Amino acid sequence: MNQAISSKGLHPALTSLAAHWGWLVARGMAAILFGFLAFSMPGLTVLTLAIMWGAYAIVDGAFALIYGARGGGTRRWTYIVVGLIGVIAGLVAFFWPGETAVILVMIIGFWALATGIFEIIYAIQYRHAIAHPWAVGISGLLSAAVGFFIFAFPGAGALSLIWMIAAYAIAYGFLMIVAALQLRRWRNAHPALR
Repeated sequence: MNQAISSKGLHPALTSLAAHWGWLVARGMAAILFGFLAFSMPGLTVLTLAIMWGAYAIVDGAFALIYGARGGGTRRWTYIVVGLIGVIAGLVAFFWPGETAVILVMIIGFWALATGIFEIIYAIQYRHAIAHPWAVGISGLLSAAVGFFIFAFPGAGALSLIWMIAAYAIAYGFLMIVAALQLRRWRNAHPALR
């Protein structure tokens, strides 16, 4: 039997997450905004990047926490963990922006890798759902790949890392919005949820 459907109807965790699809849109928009801001500032310093990224990670983490907390069922823990990691990493980068560039890069790398792993876990848990696991899975693979690259090459040039992080944020944001719109479409296809 499809795991997205229970014997009494729709899976309660999926229906609850579908009802809060707007939080995924907010996460996506925050990521895209950060990416475009980073691209639009070619003279971006590591200090400015730390402050901008820290603010983005806090906002993204808060949205993930809210999305996970409002979702139902036992599988929402992945978004709660992603949210906590984001808020903590953002606070570290935001309040200690003067640390060395390598430490900032490692924080961003850890955040991206951890976020990616937990989003892959979430996508696997919901692989039979009708709505959105492929978009979350692809965003998780993208996050994990960026995190792995940063750990493998922490000494890469600051400009190339800024561009990579900005491109990643834009792609990640679009995938979150796609996932949200799929959840919305799934919710609209089930009138009992409205």
